[in-house]
Amino acid sequence: MRYGRAVDCLRALAERCDQVSRLWGEDEVAPLTGAYTFGEVLDGPDQLDVVSLALVLDHPAEELTWCAKPESCSGLAHLIELHKAPVEWYWRPDAWPVGNHLIVRPLRIWSPDGVDTGALEALAARAAEPWRLAAPDRVQEDEQLAFEFAASMAYLREVEMSFWERDWRAGHRGNGVYPEEHLWDAVHGFLELHDALLARREVDGAA
Repeated sequence: MRYGRAVDCLRALAERCDQVSRLWGEDEVAPLTGAYTFGEVLDGPDQLDVVSLALVLDHPAEELTWCAKPESCSGLAHLIELHKAPVEWYWRPDAWPVGNHLIVRPLRIWSPDGVDTGALEALAARAAEPWRLAAPDRVQEDEQLAFEFAASMAYLREVEMSFWERDWRAGHRGNGVYPEEHLWDAVHGFLELHDALLARREVDGAA
């Protein structure tokens, strides 16, 4: 994908987030609280393989462990039209930092205040560095990684225990998604965090 197309895609998604957030009334709490891009697009390459997006939700964190895509959030994903966009996307709970082992110093492109036009213009000009979130310190990173790993393990155990229950399977089927995909997401997220934790410990051991 050409860089200009990637930025245009992110701009369109930010505008879509803004439109979707207005579907909730003034007395209602909209579930979407932020949209961030991260990864290779922030380096400004002429060509890139993927555009990465993190969407922050006001949603129970235990249901939004790494890579989890609960059925209760599928309607929102459809409204944002994520299935039509050439992006790799993740949910993040607003109770946790948006950054993690993969989402490193992300760039916010939308908030409840509206589209972050300045950030998108800076991204288009390959000058996004000052707009990116600050990196946490090493202790904060270690604590967050360990915490998310434990949460991911608990989520995986819950999915594994419920997988053959008729009610659970019925509640995790729809919009072209099947129970097996929820199990795969839980396993994949857990293993990614497991590998990140091991890599961190190896670095600490070599230091």
